[in-house]
Amino acid sequence: MTSEPISFPRGHARTQRFTLGAPRAFTVSPDGARVTFLRSRSGTDRANLLWVLDVDKGEERVAADPHRLLGGAAERLSAQERARRERSREGAAGVVGYATDQAALLAAFALSGRLFVTDLLTGEARGLSVPGPVIDPRPSPDGQHIAYVSRGTLRVVGADGADDRALAEPEAPTVTYGLAEHIAAEEMARTRGFWWSPEGDRLLVARADDAPVRRWWIADPANPAKQPAEIAYPAAGTPNADVRLFVLGLDGTRTEAVWNRDRYPYLARVHWSSAGAPLLLVQARDQRSQVFLAVDPETGATRMVHADEDPEWLELLPGVPAWTPEGRLVRIADEGGARVLAVGDRLLTGPQLHVRAVLDIGEQDLLITASAGESAAARETGEIHVYRVNELGVERVTREPGVHSAVRAGGVTLLSSATPGHPGTTVRVVREGREDHVVGSLAERPTLTPRVTLTEGGARKIPCAVLLPTHYREGDGPLPVLLDPYGGPHGQRVLAAYNPHLTSQWFADQGFAVVVADGRGTPGRSPAWEKAIKDRLAEVVLDDQIEALRGLADRFPLDLGRVAIRGWSFGGLLAGLAVLRRPDVFHAGIVGAPVTDQRLYDTHYTERYLGQPDEQPEVYRNSSLVDADGELVGAADEKRPMMIIHGLADDNVVVAHSLRFSSALLAAGHPHEVLPLSGVTHMTPQEQVAENLLLLQVDFLKRSLKLG
Repeated sequence: MTSEPISFPRGHARTQRFTLGAPRAFTVSPDGARVTFLRSRSGTDRANLLWVLDVDKGEERVAADPHRLLGGAAERLSAQERARRERSREGAAGVVGYATDQAALLAAFALSGRLFVTDLLTGEARGLSVPGPVIDPRPSPDGQHIAYVSRGTLRVVGADGADDRALAEPEAPTVTYGLAEHIAAEEMARTRGFWWSPEGDRLLVARADDAPVRRWWIADPANPAKQPAEIAYPAAGTPNADVRLFVLGLDGTRTEAVWNRDRYPYLARVHWSSAGAPLLLVQARDQRSQVFLAVDPETGATRMVHADEDPEWLELLPGVPAWTPEGRLVRIADEGGARVLAVGDRLLTGPQLHVRAVLDIGEQDLLITASAGESAAARETGEIHVYRVNELGVERVTREPGVHSAVRAGGVTLLSSATPGHPGTTVRVVREGREDHVVGSLAERPTLTPRVTLTEGGARKIPCAVLLPTHYREGDGPLPVLLDPYGGPHGQRVLAAYNPHLTSQWFADQGFAVVVADGRGTPGRSPAWEKAIKDRLAEVVLDDQIEALRGLADRFPLDLGRVAIRGWSFGGLLAGLAVLRRPDVFHAGIVGAPVTDQRLYDTHYTERYLGQPDEQPEVYRNSSLVDADGELVGAADEKRPMMIIHGLADDNVVVAHSLRFSSALLAAGHPHEVLPLSGVTHMTPQEQVAENLLLLQVDFLKRSLKLG
């Protein structure tokens, strides 16, 4: 008896979008002998193990098995750990994060709130008896101590488990030491709150006090006896947490790092290496100015190394700021209309490249990722490549069309490559220009193959992906259209890779021509492209979706009389805007977890694009679906059906957005249906929820567009 094959929606949900079983989170030892990484045992197993690859032998072995370490017991997560995982969109289990000493001989990690360390040479893992629940344990560079956070206290323990002690304890219930506050973790990509000195004798530790932040309550309507959860949520125009930084010595000394926190309240980046003094990047609240500061660890005094200003905003990017080995500042800057790499006073790249991140800083060169810039000879739609850069020029490392990244140390480079013709990501170990090993992936192979065309649409040459049904043949006639965008900042969807298009292909196979368009505001093209949305968020992103759609209609079988749109988060806002304001173009919309009222979203994100709500109320109103009075904004007379989906446990885009939108639609007589997801956050990780969401969306689209 053979079992029926699992459907794509079920497989997609069970494998967490075919990511389970894939290796990730790589660390290469400084001698190039070992690669440490995370991977679960199969493509349906959520629990990550810690693995070590012996580069010379090409052998992989387990360094830490959470099932064995916990004695088979189920994991238990503290509220703070759950919040950290929500901020980082972490849906896996087991070892979801780890840190090593400088030699990559010792790794530390947390499981069920307990502290574990493992010897990466022998694979011997053991638990240390310390106060819990433990969050974010990190060894000192010399491997002698482990610093960690427990109940808002920054603590240190010997690597042998001896001499556990508190270095900084909260003075009030609203204070934490060593953790990133909500806004840093959610919007600045700063997930950490403490940093070891290169000598391992002291730490830089962030102190966050969220007493000024307004309180919201997240209720669980399905369980009315359950008390609502209180969260400190810094909505646009309201106070942020107060963040300070201290140098804490293992000998008990405590020195505050001093800068103008009134002028630059955002602690965006911290870097501490042997190449120079501790380095901070602090931003003004409007994000139009920022300064790079060097800290004197003895006195806490800071000196300015560099300052930036921009009339729109300054983007935060991975891997910078940092020092080169000889002590020059490395940064990524928007200069001359391009996003370029700067080292000291020199620009090492030009407008041919749009720099995305700094991956590694070596003695002879830097490793970066970049896309083709506006002045490049070839646009290379959806491609991201690895480049080697030094004073003499730029060398492209990756050649095959795709999305590439890298990790490098000790003469070993790990190249991670996602390409259009192969599922998942291939991780190759490269030494001296030759491939030594491929890190094994245990991810499930998707049950469908994307039939995707990467192209450009409209006069602006908007990057687009067009997907047709697997069995569609030329001459079969026009197809109903489904736009499937994210369409906003930090959310590139048009990628030269296989897996990002799987869900879109599944929708195409239900009888649609699916269009994904990355209009202005999305990353990867130029600073001007990203910053065109300043103060015009709704207008620009919606115009570009329409331009792309119409620009593709003469080359693809698109039935412009039957057009729907679906989106989640920013994409949900975009879907709502499309159906509400342009029913002449869009005939149905699926509005998932939308930001319907910009005043209800957080400070660092919203104020970057729209300024302060009390200073620019009309800008906020025009970029929202509902206004302060609960009225629809910019609604056309013609009414189109909408499906609104929202997780009731969402603490990022709270369900109030959808509830207020639904009330306004009801008052105006707009047809819509609401799908509340009990116990679901912004991630929708639950298998049954993720599967049935896809099926219900197809049902809605077919009903709304009157498809057979």
